[in-house]
Amino acid sequence: MKFTLKIWRQKNNHDRGSFRTYQVDGIEADMSFLEMFDVLNEHLISQNEEPVAFDDDCREGICGSCSMYINGRAHGPRRHTTCCQLHMRHFRDGDIIVVEPWRAGAFPVIKDLIVDRSAFDRIIQAGGYISVNTGNPVDANAIPVDKADAEMAFGAATCIGCGACVAACPNSSAMLFTSSKIAHLALLPQGQPERNSRVINMISQMDKEGFGSCTYIGACEADCPKDIPIRLIGMANRDYAKAMFTSKDH
Repeated sequence: MKFTLKIWRQKNNHDRGSFRTYQVDGIEADMSFLEMFDVLNEHLISQNEEPVAFDDDCREGICGSCSMYINGRAHGPRRHTTCCQLHMRHFRDGDIIVVEPWRAGAFPVIKDLIVDRSAFDRIIQAGGYISVNTGNPVDANAIPVDKADAEMAFGAATCIGCGACVAACPNSSAMLFTSSKIAHLALLPQGQPERNSRVINMISQMDKEGFGSCTYIGACEADCPKDIPIRLIGMANRDYAKAMFTSKDH
């Protein structure tokens, strides 16, 4: 298979950056999108050219590092699929593929397709820790949890923090990410003591990082590789309103 790649190249956050066009040939249909990039970079290195910088780690759809905007979609055309799990058989031979980094003010470009997503880390840190003393390991059924709540908490916890929700949102909102991190503790008994302070601190930190406001468009849910449901945003908003109303410190 042969493809024409239009890739965003940018030396650093201060460089203007621009698209550059590359041709890749001999690509196998079962190669992943990142393996196709490996082939491109090997060719560039052999020509004494600078390889394209991109982020990756596990290549198993778990870590969320492989963040690329492909043909106008976060992680590409396949729903519930990260770039590393996107295979070239989902493109047609001869296709033109446009690849960009995440576009968000809170995600400054480090180089080429790599952006700084440390804002997500600071949002999680703002949530703090749970104060419940779990003590020694206990039986899994010692603390009863409603099945529906347990399943929703588990679903929220599957968020890999890739940033696709931010990239897909026209407002560059991080509300789907933030609400998933809030919800997976808010739904469990262990997360109740700090529930109010957690939601206030995390949403406040999200605003400080410069993410846009959520207008409930739904693009975040559509492009999330882990299918995090948008209803978690409504849950977080209700928790935030209640916490702001009842908290003495706010």
